Amino acid sequence: MAEESFLVPRDVYLKSGIHIGTKFRTKYMEQFIYKTRPDGLSVLNLQKIDERIKIAASFLAQYDEKDILIICRRENGWKAVELFGKLTGIRTFAGRYPPGILTNPNLEEYTEAKIVFVVDAWPDRNAVLDVVKVGIPVIALCDTNNQSNYIDFVVPCNNKGKKSLGLLFCILTKEFLKAKGKLKEGEELKEKLEDFTEE
Repeated sequence: MAEESFLVPRDVYLKSGIHIGTKFRTKYMEQFIYKTRPDGLSVLNLQKIDERIKIAASFLAQYDEKDILIICRRENGWKAVELFGKLTGIRTFAGRYPPGILTNPNLEEYTEAKIVFVVDAWPDRNAVLDVVKVGIPVIALCDTNNQSNYIDFVVPCNNKGKKSLGLLFCILTKEFLKAKGKLKEGEELKEKLEDFTEE
């Protein structure tokens, strides 16, 4: 695949470790695995990661910002998720997901969404189960060890590393804003990749 067709240069992807999976692999995630290293770690297919980030961004862009909810229990993703929310106007939950906020109108924090994006289907499983009850689509970042039950669209990636999550949300921000017409073709974000990753 030609270098130009990637959203960011291949070496930027490689440096972030976005393709490095875990030693455990689920049956569903096998289709995204490129190879297994001698140390037992699975390596995800960069081309599939890239394609699916593109699809996720254009899918999200079909919705109004106020109808999208991003949920991230994993601390390594908080900074990236919060900056993504700030730049796109999309609502985010970095930290513990308050159970029932999508299903129980009696709760003070009750909120409605038309699509939910979770950073890790396992720690964010309560949110995923709520989304299933409400019957709206869910996009999830999944590592090689994730199950994909109840997930409508999987973006394969290392969803545990700060650099990996920072890069993913940096790309997602740019692609989402482009799809919304808020960033012109060839125009770059003012924020740098480093702004999305923890020091």
